[in-house]
Amino acid sequence: MAQSSPWQEAALDTGTHNIPTFVQLDRLTKSFQEGLVDRQVLREITATFATGEFVVLLGQSGSGKSTLLNLLSGIEQPTTGQVTINSVKLSELNERDRTLFRRDRIGFIFQFFNLIPTLTVLENITLPQELAGVSQAEVSKKAIALLQRVGLEDRGDAFPDKLSGGQQQRVAIARALVHDPMLVLADEPTGNLDEETGKIVLDLLLELTRSAQKTLIMATHNPEIAQLADRVVRMLDGHLVEDTRLGAA
Repeated sequence: MAQSSPWQEAALDTGTHNIPTFVQLDRLTKSFQEGLVDRQVLREITATFATGEFVVLLGQSGSGKSTLLNLLSGIEQPTTGQVTINSVKLSELNERDRTLFRRDRIGFIFQFFNLIPTLTVLENITLPQELAGVSQAEVSKKAIALLQRVGLEDRGDAFPDKLSGGQQQRVAIARALVHDPMLVLADEPTGNLDEETGKIVLDLLLELTRSAQKTLIMATHNPEIAQLADRVVRMLDGHLVEDTRLGAA
């Protein structure tokens, strides 16, 4: 049986009316020590995001986008400030509970896929949930259904090195969504793909997250991707310099 988690009773109403704030960032800063120098990567980031929003963090390399995603996922802790997701304050969780929260409630999609080369496609998708205690039969059923949705229903027994880059990223999307996370984070998910394949992968990701009203926060330096978002948050040198609502459908 899957291990219970302390935040599972804390879900907000996510109906279509009076949609609440889902993610809240309060004066986030993040610094790293490099020798004797304290390098500040994020500077006083404050923002709120709603249930079901597609938010693009837009900025060049080094602007702080990836660091902000790591704080949102609980992989890293802010130097100061607070991340609150669905009323759960991440800084109030210990390391173990942050890991469980990420496992249960967050899906993360990386630029370089991060598939395990010695596992098949189906095993890559099911492994995190099996480690969480979900029965193999239950998670396999969900994984097979997702493989059908991403157009890879016939590749479950294949190994990652037999797939194209676009196919590997579709597997990574299925892995990120198999546990039905409430928040999906994507770090340059099309950055390692050619333009045509990237568009296919992006369209698929948006279809899967929008249809389930999941909050999607994506880091990119590509302004064309930003045009598809509900909101664009521009970052520069660790600052949030612009927050624009585009009103995408």
